[in-house]
Amino acid sequence: MISRRDFLQVSMAASAIVGASGFGNWARLAAQQTLTQDQLLEFDTFGNVTLIHVTDIHAQLKPIYFREPQINIGVGEARGRVPHVTGADFRKLYGIADGSMPAYALTYDAFSALGKEYGKVGGLDRVATVVNAIRAARPDALLLDGGDTWHGSYTCYHSAGADMVNVMNKLAPDAMTFHWEFTLGSERLLELVEELPFAALGQNIFDKEWDEPSEFFESYKMFERGGTKIAVIGQAFPYMPIANPGWMFPEFSFGIRDERMQEMVDEARAEGAELVVVLSHNGFDVDHKMASRVSGIDVILSGHTHDALPEPVLVNDTIIIASGSNGKFVSRVDLDVRDGRMMGFKHKLIPIFSDVIEPDAEMTQLIDEQRAPYLDQLTEVIGQTADDQLLYRRGNFNGTWDDLICDALIEERDADIAMSPGVRWGPSILPGQDITREDIWNVTSMSYGKAYRTEMTGEFIHVILEDVADNLFNTDPYYQQGGDMVRIGGMGYTIDVSKPQGERISDMVHLKSGEKIDPAKTYVVAGWASVNEGTEGPEIWDVVESYIRRQGVVSLAPNTSVVVNDI
Repeated sequence: MISRRDFLQVSMAASAIVGASGFGNWARLAAQQTLTQDQLLEFDTFGNVTLIHVTDIHAQLKPIYFREPQINIGVGEARGRVPHVTGADFRKLYGIADGSMPAYALTYDAFSALGKEYGKVGGLDRVATVVNAIRAARPDALLLDGGDTWHGSYTCYHSAGADMVNVMNKLAPDAMTFHWEFTLGSERLLELVEELPFAALGQNIFDKEWDEPSEFFESYKMFERGGTKIAVIGQAFPYMPIANPGWMFPEFSFGIRDERMQEMVDEARAEGAELVVVLSHNGFDVDHKMASRVSGIDVILSGHTHDALPEPVLVNDTIIIASGSNGKFVSRVDLDVRDGRMMGFKHKLIPIFSDVIEPDAEMTQLIDEQRAPYLDQLTEVIGQTADDQLLYRRGNFNGTWDDLICDALIEERDADIAMSPGVRWGPSILPGQDITREDIWNVTSMSYGKAYRTEMTGEFIHVILEDVADNLFNTDPYYQQGGDMVRIGGMGYTIDVSKPQGERISDMVHLKSGEKIDPAKTYVVAGWASVNEGTEGPEIWDVVESYIRRQGVVSLAPNTSVVVNDI
């Protein structure tokens, strides 16, 4: 018997294209706790083209824990639509048993208990094993990296991205696109890009002065695999100068540029492309809208918003693949391309259970070489989590890692209120575990990590919250930049996501005094990751390390300071 999860059918043009997807056999085997590497990687080769997708690795070389979000609200047409489905609703949608390995990999419930039972995920030496196995079955498979690769760890920061470049060169992708890589600064980024042995793609990366495509990045790359001409078009993160410091890469401009995307698709088709793949760092909802506006795209490999979906989403004639983050998943997509048309596909989201997958020995050695100069610093224990304290980041409004960071900012910087950016990268720490310096850097590492201390009026704080909320909850995906709500320490508020900009945030309260935030009053605010050039203050990782050392054992009170209406 074949379940709905295993086969999808969709009418495209005048023919029916059949797509097989989902977990395959690993869901049942994992539920029985009998999963082996061979069973996890089992895949009946299909068609004539194979794509392998990784994205948003965020410099995580070693296995980690990573909890999926509890709250991921969709608005407008995205309301209640994947990826804006979490927890029990997600498990019901995909037929996942409570307490199973798929439940652990893809949802948040009972994460601490399941993490202790099923172990860590990821590790690029395990990813290498999976990639090598796919290549053994389909030697001409295309490996595509969706970006946010050269950012997010102690070693990546101190090597200015060299550790990740060295490891990814060993993994040998065929192309990549970009986001956080630009925060290395233009000079360093271009130094690395010019030496890459694979394609650096971004049709929307423009020379700002001349308003024309940048000479350093190809718009698309043509490949011939499986007797098929394939165009891979790059789509870098569109909102770079808004979400990240534009002064670090002043030569470049970005944007969605879907009209030019259409031109690139048409141009590639005119050059004989029989399959068009967009390697995207737009974020899922932006990709969903782009797929509805740009014709001729067969596959969008989606990145940026860290969504992991066991089935592709079909929009008109386009399938969208979401492959998670932090090295936790690898997607394989086999396609049947005949007479210049995609006739069918087969897809599998492969979770990288690090206790199941044997690490690739050569990749393990290379990773250890990258880490060796820093090992003493990485492994130094700074504190511990309490026996009932899980540290995680994901969720639209709260994450305990950022609660901890906000507490550290208030205490160490003597502030009334703290702000921590709603970034989605950063592994989790289970209860009763050591917190090492590496753990702290995994959630704070960036090239503009100064912990500022400033004064803001209550009115200005309200404006900030409204602006960030509109970025997250604007009903037009093209006005969403991804990420989550800015985290607030020392203050509570109510948010109604259904309201228009300027009316979503209300009932702002200073938690220590219990008084309402006065629009005219000035408050001392500490934060980090300001996009402003010349921001002064200690580095955020030093602030957090100092606070954790003084705490010894980290235990946080439940955060109930944000009241969410109209979920």
